[in-house]
Amino acid sequence: MAKHYQRRLRLYITRALSSKATHSTVQCIHGVELQTPNIDRLAADGVTLTQHISAAPLCTPSRSAFMTGRYALRSGLGSTGRVQVILFLGGSGGLPPNETTFAKLLQKQGYATGIVGKWHLGVNCESREDHCHHPNNHGFHFFYGLPFTNFNDCEPGEDTDILSDVQTQLRQMCALVTLAFVTLCALRCVGLMEVSVRLLLSLAVLSLTVFLLWYLPFQHLRIWNCIVMRDGEVVEQPMNLRTLNERLMSEAERFVERNRHRPFLLFLSLSHVHTPLFVSEDFAGKSKHGLYGDNVEEVDGMVGRMMKAVERLDLTNKTMMYFTSDHGGHIEDSDEQGQKGGWNGVYRGGKAMGGWEGGIRVPGIFRWPGRLSAGKEISEPTSLMDVYPTLVKLAGGDLPGDRILDGHDLMPLLEGRTERSLHEFMFHYCGMYLNAVRWHPTNSDSVFKVHFFTPKFSPPGAIGCYDTKICFCHGDHLTYHDPPLMFDLSRDPSESRRLTRETEARFSEVLMRVERAVKEHRGTLTPVENQLTWAHVLWKPWLQPCCGTFPFCSCSEDHTAA
Repeated sequence: MAKHYQRRLRLYITRALSSKATHSTVQCIHGVELQTPNIDRLAADGVTLTQHISAAPLCTPSRSAFMTGRYALRSGLGSTGRVQVILFLGGSGGLPPNETTFAKLLQKQGYATGIVGKWHLGVNCESREDHCHHPNNHGFHFFYGLPFTNFNDCEPGEDTDILSDVQTQLRQMCALVTLAFVTLCALRCVGLMEVSVRLLLSLAVLSLTVFLLWYLPFQHLRIWNCIVMRDGEVVEQPMNLRTLNERLMSEAERFVERNRHRPFLLFLSLSHVHTPLFVSEDFAGKSKHGLYGDNVEEVDGMVGRMMKAVERLDLTNKTMMYFTSDHGGHIEDSDEQGQKGGWNGVYRGGKAMGGWEGGIRVPGIFRWPGRLSAGKEISEPTSLMDVYPTLVKLAGGDLPGDRILDGHDLMPLLEGRTERSLHEFMFHYCGMYLNAVRWHPTNSDSVFKVHFFTPKFSPPGAIGCYDTKICFCHGDHLTYHDPPLMFDLSRDPSESRRLTRETEARFSEVLMRVERAVKEHRGTLTPVENQLTWAHVLWKPWLQPCCGTFPFCSCSEDHTAA
């Protein structure tokens, strides 16, 4: 492709959050039909990747890998304990400033770059204004949206998502210490016991300290985490979910319109479908599957709206559109009204369950009329990390030579110039720990998957970690397998029929090749600072983004301007 045409290429990405809204004319969830005509048209006009894989089953590490084309642990965003994502916007962890995102490289090629929606890769490092992890510092000229994410804490009346057991322990400790203080004060006052003033002061200080540790960071989570920023400025704190979707879409449309005469990259990162579920008035009660169905159908409506914007501006044949998700549905998240966190179809597992397909197999649709064949399906293993080299090469840029990239250019596969994916092996992580490996032998259509360990589901017999609401990747939360669990995804995508030496002729060969690949892969890893330690993740008031004077942070955006 001529360099001149590359420079005029418009790139557009739409990204659905935690959704398993796959591209079917009628999507069935537990026998209930959901209508997704716009996503369906996107697929009919483009290429569908049926074995598209995220690099992690959770937001922060998956998004890190997507932005950098590298496994998340190379950026320090792999967890070693229970904290698997960024928990506080006022923490110091995030995507390190020395990482090179695809947005940075497209900026160098003259592209206008924008992100509208969710970020969840950190904001500050050492001060409230340094913005070291902010999208504007990672190659995006424009940012409007959620620097954090949409957690249950953002919706009044919902349960908390963040360290609920720690909150309970701090609250109980505060109550006990306060009770001891009051009791000793009363005994001293009536003369029944001699109690030193020093002891009473110590208890008072301890009670106040525990109270502040509980009350300040946790009882104001909606104010601290649930905010909207425009570039580096906080424009709404806390955010109004009722008007959020319309504002996101208006900002996305305006970005496309003001950059229609130049190359641009728009990363539209929707706040759907993620708990807490919320829906705009136009979609409330319209689906046949409750609030979750309304969410999926609103995602479809937003996709259709962006397609119309591109068509209205006569950019259709100059614009690549990409639809995907950062991970699978959160199957443990439900209430008396039904499923809240998503549905993963035939695939086993879900969000935060390591390498099980339900947490990492995601939609993958590329549409580029005149360049990509319409209605084509590709079943080869591909990765969200492949978007990085694909975009950079299409824009005429050079890939970084000072770091290892784990993604591969997708264009030869998408255009039919090759029939094989360059991913012979794919490595699936549960936090920092290598959980499973996928092998697509060069001489076979089989795709073998080997699990070294799996999260322990609870209660016994369940299909998820319902007792803890999310699976963990460390300690006693895991079951190790010797020999490893093995499946052939080409014949068993639901990972329900374990292969053995008796049932699979290549069993020993698969284990040998995977062991060799793991050794080679580990040889490419270098130690980096872990961004998800307690020191990086816990709330620091001096890093908290704020509109107004801290701690009195409060502002509301003019919603009529959307």
